[in-house]
Amino acid sequence: MEHISKYLTKDIKLSCYQDKLFKSDLMFDDHMLVWFISGETKIIQAESTFDFKTGDIFLIPRNELATIINYPKNGMPHKTVVMHLSTERLKKFYEKTEHNKHTQSQHKIYRFSNHPLLKSCLASLIPYFELETEFPANLASLKIEEAINILRLIDPSVDSVLANFDIPGKIDLVDFMQRNFMFNMPMEKLGYLTGRSLSTFNRDFKKIFQTTPQKWLTNKRLELAYYHLSEKKKKPTEVYLEVGFEDLSHFSFIFKKKYGISPNQILMNS
Repeated sequence: MEHISKYLTKDIKLSCYQDKLFKSDLMFDDHMLVWFISGETKIIQAESTFDFKTGDIFLIPRNELATIINYPKNGMPHKTVVMHLSTERLKKFYEKTEHNKHTQSQHKIYRFSNHPLLKSCLASLIPYFELETEFPANLASLKIEEAINILRLIDPSVDSVLANFDIPGKIDLVDFMQRNFMFNMPMEKLGYLTGRSLSTFNRDFKKIFQTTPQKWLTNKRLELAYYHLSEKKKKPTEVYLEVGFEDLSHFSFIFKKKYGISPNQILMNS
């Protein structure tokens, strides 16, 4: 896989994947504003799946678990401009900006299609990636602030996400794990999202589920894979990434170990 990233600053980059696909399970520390130049992306969350293509613009909130699968398309690489909207920068922005402080955060991916104002803002960055000198920090700040103002103009409800600086509080572990077991995250991240330290997360998990997190996660992913193969008639190559596995051979091996039959045989027999 060839992945090339060019950074104007730590908050603005041009990202390019040349391989057939690239899959990752992520939880961003910053809100991410993404503009597609070419290629396609599938984003899978606990209760929603999104497909994005050339020209699309979307905002992924921070602290949201997601499986992201990037594809080149029609001979073109998967190429995006990505802007990080950090908590530090947003706090400074909202200190001087009037907004509704009592709006409940929606925790959703915002889709802006090919909005001309956002496209113009993000496209204007392209020539700067060819600079041989350092991109001025004050100009980068102006471009990010421009993007924030455009987002708020297009959809005022975005304040509920951008102006929310809360950290995750302690939540119900069973509900969280049942909705998010397909995401490959370090246990520290899962603990953080449920409002727990790693040691408390492991202790609470063992008490509730009577097993280790890793054993429980593997079993749940295999059960979901079995359902997709037998009921949805999906191919193993369509299933293994979406349910949380990284390698098709490994998935096939442990699937057969659990069910006594390979994923391909499940598909043929169903």
